[in-house]
Amino acid sequence: MATATKKKSKKSAGKSKPGKTGVNSHPVSLEFTEEMKGFVSMPGSFNYQEDYAAGKKAGNYLMFHLTIRVNDTQFFVYDPDETGEAIGWVECQPLGGRFEVEKGVFNCFVDYGKPSANEKHMKYRLFLKNKAGKKITLNGFKKVVDDGILNIWRDTSTLYTTVFDGYVDEKAEPKAKVLAKGILHILEKDFIKQMTTFKSNGRTFSERKDALFRFGELFLGNLWEIYGAQFRKAEPELWRERDIPVFTLEGVKNSKITFHPFTTEDKIALNLVRFQKKESKDVVVLMHGLTTSTDMFVMPEHKNLVTYLHENGFTDVWSFDWRGSLRFNYNLFPHRYTLDDIALYDVPAALKVVKDAVGEGKRIHFVVHCVGSISFFMSLFGGKIDGVTSVVSNSVSLTPNVPTWSKIKLAFSPFLMESIFRFPNVNPRWYYLPGLASGKLLSRFVSLFHHECDEPACHMLSLMWGTGWPACYEHANLPDITHRRVGDLFGATSMNYYRHIRKAVGRKSMIKYRPTDIRYDSLPNNYLDKASEVKTPVLFMTGDQNKVFKDSNIIAYETLNRLNPGNKNELFIAEGYGHQDTLMGKKSDTDVFPRIVEFLRKNSNGVKKG
Repeated sequence: MATATKKKSKKSAGKSKPGKTGVNSHPVSLEFTEEMKGFVSMPGSFNYQEDYAAGKKAGNYLMFHLTIRVNDTQFFVYDPDETGEAIGWVECQPLGGRFEVEKGVFNCFVDYGKPSANEKHMKYRLFLKNKAGKKITLNGFKKVVDDGILNIWRDTSTLYTTVFDGYVDEKAEPKAKVLAKGILHILEKDFIKQMTTFKSNGRTFSERKDALFRFGELFLGNLWEIYGAQFRKAEPELWRERDIPVFTLEGVKNSKITFHPFTTEDKIALNLVRFQKKESKDVVVLMHGLTTSTDMFVMPEHKNLVTYLHENGFTDVWSFDWRGSLRFNYNLFPHRYTLDDIALYDVPAALKVVKDAVGEGKRIHFVVHCVGSISFFMSLFGGKIDGVTSVVSNSVSLTPNVPTWSKIKLAFSPFLMESIFRFPNVNPRWYYLPGLASGKLLSRFVSLFHHECDEPACHMLSLMWGTGWPACYEHANLPDITHRRVGDLFGATSMNYYRHIRKAVGRKSMIKYRPTDIRYDSLPNNYLDKASEVKTPVLFMTGDQNKVFKDSNIIAYETLNRLNPGNKNELFIAEGYGHQDTLMGKKSDTDVFPRIVEFLRKNSNGVKKG
């Protein structure tokens, strides 16, 4: 927080500073009233989003009512380090009720971080005292960053807030006691009211108008300096910006990596990647979800599933990129593939490649996820594959169940996207399309409704999958670097798979999409019809915060217990996890992977840690 000591900004370097009265014989002030409301966690953690959510759940409501007063508008506009005065009160019952502002300062658009970051902060520091004499400090900042012009409202109306015990200046913060942490927002109705509160002590209408215009120019000029960079910056720079290479295999060390391309009966080229540390009687095959790929199992930023399996005795691991993989281009154009095609063609062909490579006498286990899991079970229960020792299914299998808003999206999105908007696919990286592409406009429109983070690809994923802010995972479970690269870990998809899922959700069971098409005569009309004949043990797994397929795997577990009593199936619910983060979270190796290995060992004659 800036203090009374002034530092010349780069803009003002070399210029002579006007006197505080400027060209007028007296300083002209400007003031306005602002209200912000939100929730805080007590005492708070390192993550504002988590603290806001926890504070909301606990009912820790906090608000402030402040009058921001700029005593000399011309001087304030000239010097970006100049402070305004904040007068008013803060109320938070869990902290001690109502606190009056003893002293408050306000900075508008202070440079933050490296100049290349193109980020500015609007800062508040309030020294507060209640009637009982308790003293606290509220420090807050609004982060205005180069994240797209449609995010102006979110950035300028969101205050990241920390409350300290006692009166604490900026230098003392690292050692100060944190009482609470969270987020405050300006509500739309309060913003409209705020616009009516601007006042000035100018003696004439012209002076008052000039003061307001100067402040407006400062505000809008800084916004253009930040958000206008999206228009000035060369888009190829945005396309190249990434922390981790696309399709890297650097996350798996000390392993022999081989590629096993093959072609399906319907002439689609697919691939298996084998990560072999040493020979093993037990082989594990991983199958990703729709629009992800092998990448979700080999991420270098945390201990990934392949590495964890290697370390725990499963030293021959394969990852199967089926036709829904980000590594292929099949989803970039409209098609009429359904999940029946994956069950009939992709899964049997992949299993044959694995069996031929590993030889006789091996136990083959599958770990399958999302639409990959659905398709695998369709192949298994449809009688297209055999010889599978055990299966771990994440999130969904044969009984898909989705939130109400997802049902609405499934009902209308395929028609809207293909026939009305004429999109060949839906892509989480649309935000970075060149020019005024229609996909870019839709992405930026979607971001208007997602205040939970600053990553446009994350917002698009919540449109594409599930219902939530975010939908695919819990933010707290992802490393920051993973969150920044979700646009590289999730690809585009066309719409026909959604149609099949929509049909299955309506029937509460996976069914054949085209019952009269002779190409699929060998598949059952309802994949649960022969449930009693399938003896393969399954670990049904899901997060208790799953906002994509809800309790689908719980329903599957209970359904198979009813249809096939005496099975060896198990159920695991990962607390605090959603849909995707169970397999690619920063703590999955301690919270989730041990349960997977435990189940695999139970069905592998006691594989020991490698």
